[in-house]
Amino acid sequence: MIVSKNSRVFLQETGELSRFAARFWREWLKPRYEFREFIRQCFVIGYKSLPLTGLTAFIMGLVLTMQLHPSMIYYGVESLIPSMVGIAIVREVGPVLTALIFAGKIGSSIGAELGSMKVTEQIDAMEVSGTNPFKYLVVTRTAASMFMLPVLVIISDAISLYGSYLGNNIYERTTFILFFRKVFESLIVADIIPAVIKTFFFGFAVGIIGCFKGYFTDKGTEGVGRAANSAVVVSSVMIFILDLVVVQITDLLNLYN
Repeated sequence: MIVSKNSRVFLQETGELSRFAARFWREWLKPRYEFREFIRQCFVIGYKSLPLTGLTAFIMGLVLTMQLHPSMIYYGVESLIPSMVGIAIVREVGPVLTALIFAGKIGSSIGAELGSMKVTEQIDAMEVSGTNPFKYLVVTRTAASMFMLPVLVIISDAISLYGSYLGNNIYERTTFILFFRKVFESLIVADIIPAVIKTFFFGFAVGIIGCFKGYFTDKGTEGVGRAANSAVVVSSVMIFILDLVVVQITDLLNLYN
């Protein structure tokens, strides 16, 4: 069977990325641990991403409620808006949209940062000096992405639900307590647990792909730009693939029934 050049490149890169991810798990479990750099990356990756993800979440909740309201009034079920918006945000919209914003900001940042270090031979200099660049650069950034994205998603869900509350009050007066009581009455544990668990995988995908693209950059500044762009595109596609897998698993396990 004849395999096209593009197929060979895709399979080769997939294999290299798999080995790169396996090396991450090996290096992560072995001492010496770069706690200080890990904490710094948590601040850079998590805290500094909060304004963008929070603003996006607020607008998302507000717009979703405003778009739903006319249709719900038409069918006479406007009282279900808090429940519907709550389920949609917690189960799917919140985690996926926040992860995509995260991929656009952090994936490109990691890819460009490591790419510039690669083309200026800083990574090679770290290896010569006896430092483990993989553990210092890749493990800390990927672990920080994996742990901070779930935190960002939880905060973004809360902000988005508040935006939904304000959007609902544009049309009809609803107290804060009543609105959120309806939201939480409609949610079950099976809505929350899979939504949180999958964000760990989203964060891992964004971190490891961004590091992989940057770590193996070549061809100077052109390669740095291509690495940053490729990191965002591949991370976004991987988020949708992982989300599809999680939805299929939860459906097979009948968690929502």
